[in-house]
Amino acid sequence: MPILLDEKPIFVIGCERSGTTLLMTMLGCHPRIAVPEVGWLWPRFYPYLYSYGDLNREENLRTLADEMLFGLNYPLWGMKLNPRTAVDEILADLRERSFAGIYCAMHERFAREQGKPRWGQKTPHNLFFVGPIKEAFPQAQFIYITRDGRDVAAEYIESAFGLKHVYTCANYWKLCQNFVKPWREKLGPADWIDVKYEDLVREPEKTLRQICEFLGEEYAPSMLEFYKTDIGRNRGSTRDHKPLGGPVSDAYIGVYKRLLSLRDQQIFATVAGKELEEAGYAVEVEPIEITEEDKALWVERDGRIRAAMLDSPGGHIVFESYRDWLVDQREARRRKGIWKEEDAGKVWPEGDPNEELIVGYRAPRVWKQHFSIKRQYTLKGIVL
Repeated sequence: MPILLDEKPIFVIGCERSGTTLLMTMLGCHPRIAVPEVGWLWPRFYPYLYSYGDLNREENLRTLADEMLFGLNYPLWGMKLNPRTAVDEILADLRERSFAGIYCAMHERFAREQGKPRWGQKTPHNLFFVGPIKEAFPQAQFIYITRDGRDVAAEYIESAFGLKHVYTCANYWKLCQNFVKPWREKLGPADWIDVKYEDLVREPEKTLRQICEFLGEEYAPSMLEFYKTDIGRNRGSTRDHKPLGGPVSDAYIGVYKRLLSLRDQQIFATVAGKELEEAGYAVEVEPIEITEEDKALWVERDGRIRAAMLDSPGGHIVFESYRDWLVDQREARRRKGIWKEEDAGKVWPEGDPNEELIVGYRAPRVWKQHFSIKRQYTLKGIVL
C-alpha cells in the first residue's frame, strides 16, 4: 500500500562520483531536512524480497528489519538505539508491515532524533528504483545530479572502490543517463529536478535556492556549512571524499583532462559521446574503433582490479562482505523452505547482466572467488 506522509520524502540520486554525497550533506544541514548516511537499502533488498517469505509472519518481518538495520554502512546511522532492542523499536513505529514500512520507520526515527520534520535519502543507485519508490511513496521528490561522465570516470579509477577501466566507467555512466530518461519525461516538475554538479559547485547558493524552491523549502545559509558536520568531517578525512572536508569548490571540474589519457577520452567518446552531448558536455576528441576483443579484455581487467582492491586502504571489503553474507542468508532461507527457486528472477534487476553493479557490489563475484578474497566484518579506520 502507498505510504502517505505529512512531509514529502526526498531522494537524491545519480551516477556515483557525481556529487550525490556533497548534495546529501548540504541538504542535511537544512533546519527542516534530516538526511542520514547512504543506505543502499532499495538496491540491496527490494529485488530479493521474495526470499523473506510472507512478511505478515513476525519472524520473517523481523529478519528483514534486522538485516536492513544492522547492515547500514554507518552503524545504525548513529541513532540512539539499543542494539538489543533496535529491531523492536523500529517495528513498533511501522506504518505498514512491508519493506517500505521498515524503510520509512528507519528514516522517521532518524529525523526525530535530529529534531526535523522531513527526511531524505541519498543512495545513488536508487535511480534504478524510481518506479517502486514512487509506488511506495507517491509524494516522493527526486533530485537527479549529473556530472561530466569523464570526470566521473577519472575519479572512479583514482578511488579505492568501484569501476577501474574507462570503458566500464563509460558504460556505467551511459546506463545511468539513459535509465532515467523515461522518468524525467514521466514525472512532472513537482516531482523531479535535474541538477548539474558543475552548477552546484560554481554557484552553490543559486543552485541550492533552486533546489529549495523545488522542495518547497526556504533556503538556509547553513547548507553551505556541510563540512562542519559529522558526515562532512568523517567523509572529508578520507582520500576518496576529501573535498567534503572544506567549503564547496569548483577545483574538481574537468579533472579528466589531466587524469585520462587521450586514448581514454576517445574510448569514452566512442561509448558515451552521444550521452555526453545530450547532457550538455562538449566532446573534444574523435571516437575510435573498439573491437569485441578489446571490450572483453577491458571488462576482465576491470573485474580483476576491483576484486584485488577490496581490502586495500580505503577499500570496501567490510561492506562487500556484508553483501555476500546476505546472499548466504537468502540461500539458508531457501533451504528452510521459506522460498522456492521458482520465486526468484521475477523482479528486475535479478538476472540482468548488470545486476551486481546495479545492486551495489564493488567487485564481481567470479573474481572474488577466483582470488579467494576473504571476508572481513570488522571495520578499520573511518566509518562512513
